[in-house]
Amino acid sequence: MVTVNAMGDNCPIPVIKTKKAMQALTGPETIEVLVDNEIAVQNVTKMASTSGGKVTSEKLGEKEYKITIVMEGAPAAAEDDAACIPDIRENTVVVVSSDRMGTGNDKLGKVLIKGFIFAVTQLDTLPKTMLFYNGGATITCEGSDSLEDLKSLEAQGVEILTCGTCLDYYGLKEKLAVGSVTNMYSIVEKMAGAGKILKP
Repeated sequence: MVTVNAMGDNCPIPVIKTKKAMQALTGPETIEVLVDNEIAVQNVTKMASTSGGKVTSEKLGEKEYKITIVMEGAPAAAEDDAACIPDIRENTVVVVSSDRMGTGNDKLGKVLIKGFIFAVTQLDTLPKTMLFYNGGATITCEGSDSLEDLKSLEAQGVEILTCGTCLDYYGLKEKLAVGSVTNMYSIVEKMAGAGKILKP
């Protein structure tokens, strides 16, 4: 019996750990994989099944699942076996369309948007993507008070995307300081695929 502990691991780590354990097999073996969410159960089950394993799973308790994989030998090669089903609960997209938050006093609005972006850095589950367009495009450019917060988010895997048309309009294309340039089709695609959209 081989045990793979993937408790607390987000996709694709449980899949990768299980795949490595399967590749290390030299003969028939049973692998037990411990995970803490249903998405991981689905992803590991899909990968192990396409690799020739007989898979069963059970819920042991709150946020505790056991996947049992019975292997007759080394896994069969399978394409795309590390693909992950997206967990839409964590697919949050933050949409920033202005360099200020709310209407009323512009000076206050700029203080609020800075506070909003800092608050995003403190979330337990960070957003998958942050989209910046129209006036929001200035926030990802040189001189922005939020650059350090945005760079911190990017370093932690948050995708920072700024509308190229907007950068062109404001003459800021050469001043983009964090993330990358995107287009309206990608912006719509990201928003359409989001589990949740946050808009200050």
